[in-house]
Amino acid sequence: MTKEIIWLRRETRITERRTPLLPEGARSLIKEGYEVLVEKSVKRIIPDQAYADAGCRMVEGGSWIKAPKDAFILGLKELPGAPDHLRNNHIYFAHAYKEQAGWQDLLSRFISGGGRLLDIEYMVDQNGGRVVAFGFWAGYMGAALALIHWYNQNCATIPYLDKGLTPFNNADALKAQINAANTLGKKPKVLIIGAGGRCGQGALKILGEHGAEITCWGRKMTNDIDRAALLEHDILINCAFIIDDVPSFLRQEDLKQSTRLSVVADVSCDPYSAFNPIPLYHETTSWEKPYITVKSASGDKSIDIIAIDNLPSLLPQEASQEFSSQILPHLKTLNKMANNPIWLSAQKSFDDAISRIKPTSVEKTQAA
Repeated sequence: MTKEIIWLRRETRITERRTPLLPEGARSLIKEGYEVLVEKSVKRIIPDQAYADAGCRMVEGGSWIKAPKDAFILGLKELPGAPDHLRNNHIYFAHAYKEQAGWQDLLSRFISGGGRLLDIEYMVDQNGGRVVAFGFWAGYMGAALALIHWYNQNCATIPYLDKGLTPFNNADALKAQINAANTLGKKPKVLIIGAGGRCGQGALKILGEHGAEITCWGRKMTNDIDRAALLEHDILINCAFIIDDVPSFLRQEDLKQSTRLSVVADVSCDPYSAFNPIPLYHETTSWEKPYITVKSASGDKSIDIIAIDNLPSLLPQEASQEFSSQILPHLKTLNKMANNPIWLSAQKSFDDAISRIKPTSVEKTQAA
């Protein structure tokens, strides 16, 4: 009897150290009859030897392109631009179903190769809730960076973020950096929009641990924004999941000399969407340049916006531990996908997305 293959690929994004599968999870899969192959990676938060010790077969990075056609290729972030034809089932975050840049080209590679995209973002339960996500650590990390930056502003020191960012070894190292930045012992007033979700709960935890004065807003509060109340906070953390048009949370005309708000962490970070609730910026920030400064029309007020789209990667250890525990039960059912509504949901989302592909995009890929 042929074993189902789960192939953990090496991430190509330079800043990505997280993993969706830990060695103990791999060992569990092997015990249940799966064959687990792991591509070698010097930057993955878990060393290669730990996977080898768990019984995984170690292979060279990028060799997934020659994997057996029935292998499930597991990853997190974007695939490289080649090959043109994708013949495997790929499990990762593709960011393609909302018609983001390049979505047709990517999906056309699956169509021409006969493979399928099982996008982790669309692994949802019967109520539409995501069953696997990094949301908690995104909120946690976004709020932490906002705290550090606000402390630096108030202490008139060179901003920590100006040096660029590298991953923290663990949450304790991050907390130590926050404490080091707060030399004056101040406590900011912080507003979390979308406080009820995973992301908001992460922000709430780290802010609470550092004594911030916290205001929490849910969906109802965004239908009719009380901007005067919003602007009376020092920090805004946006964790709202926006899928339709809502009033802008913050506009340039709101920036006045008397405005208290000085730091925004847009954890939801969707500047390319027509529904972006913070239309003060139009592209994400990065580890090299973690924030942008936006000034009022008169130039007498400015705020700094942090809008990093891979915040959990800055805490790869904790993020990987939580995420892998969430996805593992579903990986164990890959050999009977037809009986798992979570995988069926992911497949349906793929089918719906490729039905919107323009024929010319597919023809272009097939001709390559």
